[in-house]
Amino acid sequence: MSTPSHGNTPLIRLIDITKVYPMGMQEVRALAGVSLEIHPNEYVAIMGPSGSGKSTLMNIIGCLDVPTSGAYYLNGQRVSEMTDDELAEVRNREIGFVFQTFNLLPRVNCLQNVELPLIYAGIRRQTRRSMAEQALRNVGLGDRLHHKPNELSGGQRQRVAVARALVNNPSLILADEPTGNLDSKTGEEIMRLFETLYRRGNTLLVVTHEEEIARHARRIIRLRDGHIESDTPVEQPILAELDPAALETSAH
Repeated sequence: MSTPSHGNTPLIRLIDITKVYPMGMQEVRALAGVSLEIHPNEYVAIMGPSGSGKSTLMNIIGCLDVPTSGAYYLNGQRVSEMTDDELAEVRNREIGFVFQTFNLLPRVNCLQNVELPLIYAGIRRQTRRSMAEQALRNVGLGDRLHHKPNELSGGQRQRVAVARALVNNPSLILADEPTGNLDSKTGEEIMRLFETLYRRGNTLLVVTHEEEIARHARRIIRLRDGHIESDTPVEQPILAELDPAALETSAH
């Protein structure tokens, strides 16, 4: 299958982004003038040692934090100057998050977990129920709709998190160490799912410290001391097999 092409207009555009945190009498410069572009339907990994700025960069790209200076455009909107309420709205509409710790509500079932972003978006009950069902089918969990997180394996929980990230049909899927709490076999399952999502046209940004996970992406951005150290295409990406469970449902 050929690699999908991406358009000329960037989905993410960062121009000279800095982030400075006051620490007592001193200042810590977490990002020191970062500029980059990510286009629709790119699959990008962000890497860097602890303290390199990758978490800060992810928080700014995910509209969880704002830069000290510089401009950030997401899907053509300048989000670096938005209010907290405006950022929350953009986050819910444009970005699907996948976290290392899954961040599922333990007392409600898979369907109800996946419906959460749709509740915030004000979508009525019947519509959001069918959207959540479809999202779970799209990650191969059509037979687990009414299970609670403690009745699922780690890999299944992360699939629920991916379904929740996808349910709003966001512009960007932002995954922070998505395999960090999984064994290597289950981690490979999640990377297969990501490959399938990428081939379907999703834009993926994965923050990881694992070289092997990063090499599933098509481009790796490496940070060091708040700067971009390198930004290179992956010569021979690890092509995970497409996820059969997810592919089965994509035609329905």
